[in-house]
Amino acid sequence: MLNKKESVIIKFDFPSEQTVGQITKMVGFVKAKYLIPIIDILDLKANPRSSKTGPVTSAIQESIERDPALFPFKTKGILLASSQYERLERSRIKVMPDDFDIEGILDGGHNTLAIGLYILKQSMAYSGRDIPKGEKTWDRFKELWRENRSAIDAYLAALREDPSCDSLDFYVPVELLIPRDAEDFACVEVFKNNLLEICEARNNNVELNISAKANQKGFFDALKSLMERRNPALCERIEWKTNDGGDIKAQDLIALAWIPLSLVSPVKDEAGKVIEPVAANKIYSAKGSCLKQFEKLMASPDVTAKTSADYKRELKNEEVNSAFRIAVELPELYDYIYEKFPALYNAADGKYRRITAVKKLNETRREKRAPFSGKDIDMLSPEGYIVPLVYGLQALMVNKTVNGHKEITWAQPPMAFLRSNLGKIVKYYSGIISICDYDPQKVGKNAQSYEQALAGFKMAVAGIL
Repeated sequence: MLNKKESVIIKFDFPSEQTVGQITKMVGFVKAKYLIPIIDILDLKANPRSSKTGPVTSAIQESIERDPALFPFKTKGILLASSQYERLERSRIKVMPDDFDIEGILDGGHNTLAIGLYILKQSMAYSGRDIPKGEKTWDRFKELWRENRSAIDAYLAALREDPSCDSLDFYVPVELLIPRDAEDFACVEVFKNNLLEICEARNNNVELNISAKANQKGFFDALKSLMERRNPALCERIEWKTNDGGDIKAQDLIALAWIPLSLVSPVKDEAGKVIEPVAANKIYSAKGSCLKQFEKLMASPDVTAKTSADYKRELKNEEVNSAFRIAVELPELYDYIYEKFPALYNAADGKYRRITAVKKLNETRREKRAPFSGKDIDMLSPEGYIVPLVYGLQALMVNKTVNGHKEITWAQPPMAFLRSNLGKIVKYYSGIISICDYDPQKVGKNAQSYEQALAGFKMAVAGIL
């Protein structure tokens, strides 16, 4: 929760106001220089997407520079929300967000980033410095903003002395959503509950993806927390929030998570319908479907519960949480299989480097690194060859009762098992590659590949391979 002493005063020009039900919308223009305290205090946590520089932000800045007078009519501006506020004189309102996870900048993240960078660029130029080059995420922008805040103040002081050259006098359309009555607890609760739906609707020009919604609802929180403890370096590289800068997509981990999640006892959705686990081959071929089914699973009242007045949900199902504990280990096991597979395939009388798909992959990629750890390796492998073997690890997982409740656990330490048995398993499994004409797509999409890999693991567990 935020310290309620943190507040922002928004000064509207040409304001209007509408109230429908429990929500009031204030609309008006705000001069760019008055956005500075908004950027200081408010953030994009409430926005399902983060923002980053690119063609959109460049076009916004170009529009500001070419014709600032037209800018407020060429952009939808910025949407803000705050559950606590105080009305002041002269069309000003002081907002005091109660929870940055759901309040703050709801929409217009790219507008805010572009305008903020424009302000920063002008301020640093006045101080005789250039803004660093390269792509900037919202987080990187805020670092630069804080580092150069004194330059912004110096520039504002100069503009006050000579208003004729005020480059920050252009208007930005701003909408502010507030509860009709901030003193009415029920009114504020309804207001908070509606914020995500408003975010989704405002993003309908670029469909809000499932990953963004799942993250905003808190469905990634437990998995992220476990990954943070298990492997903080990897956790930093996962893009949990859209455009947040990670080079590993959250859906890659979610797809792997279905390997242990498939062993969880059946759970039902709000309509009482059982939520089915994803088919094994979808872990490779349909990661979007894996994510969509994950959202259904996490929305189940058997799995998560709403714990506060907002739309966030919290994991309550220990069985699912135990599957997550397994899931955060899978990237390390994936990378081990990925690194060892070429040599083990060759040891099983294969000629791995001669496979056309393998040859092309290694010729076109200069850097050879393991997918999750980034470790330097000798040879890259098509994902379609590897995923079925990773799925085979399910043979080492069991659903058993621990202290009165069910948990998904390892039947034996997985890494030690791989070191002792992966070669035999690869030899048993490798025939499926030739059956699929060495086409990684066919291997990855073929249900038989997963059955073959799982059977190989099970036979190794039984000591008959």
